[in-house]
Amino acid sequence: MALSQKIKVLIADDHAIVREGLKQILIDSPDIVISGDTDSGVDAIRRHRNNEADVLLLDISMPDRSGIDVLKQLKKEFPELAVLMLSMHREDEYAIRALKAGASGYLNKKSTPLELVDAIRQVASGRKYVSLALTQELANQLGEDREKPLHHGLSDREYQTLTMIASGKTVTDIAAELALSVKTISMYRSRLLQKMKLRHNAELTHYAIRNNLVQE
Repeated sequence: MALSQKIKVLIADDHAIVREGLKQILIDSPDIVISGDTDSGVDAIRRHRNNEADVLLLDISMPDRSGIDVLKQLKKEFPELAVLMLSMHREDEYAIRALKAGASGYLNKKSTPLELVDAIRQVASGRKYVSLALTQELANQLGEDREKPLHHGLSDREYQTLTMIASGKTVTDIAAELALSVKTISMYRSRLLQKMKLRHNAELTHYAIRNNLVQE
């Protein structure tokens, strides 16, 4: 992208208030233009296929298709696309999964407007964006001589199922939200319980709360 060009940003978040808030922040940046917004992961994929954006701001928790799934699909089709993931989840839990899946950066929704604009400019220039908080957390982890937590061995879908069950959702609720069959979600649940050596949802929920994987 030429330096004189404005950065076209597409916003994908299922909360209208969040989308409007992001627009208000970005509208004051002379080098950024909002190319559109959507509340659907599937629609975000369709819009980018029409070359609507240089940077995609993508919520990690979309209702029709998870942000990680949308990210993987877009990176498969458009390897050079800059995707900045947005989330309320703890950075050290979801950020690594997002970065491994091809994200250019990860930003917590509690970040300041200045951080958001800086992150967009960095990923638009081809660089990665990682917050100072996450950089420190990763450095701490590298310096620790301890076993990785059990949930680090889960697949993205298994981890998503874990956090949703711990948030109080039933297998049926999760299946409807992710547009998957109850049988498939039950399979993810069985796998994650086996991998983590847990017996039932109560132990799963206790583990998630103890490890700050869900909002209490």
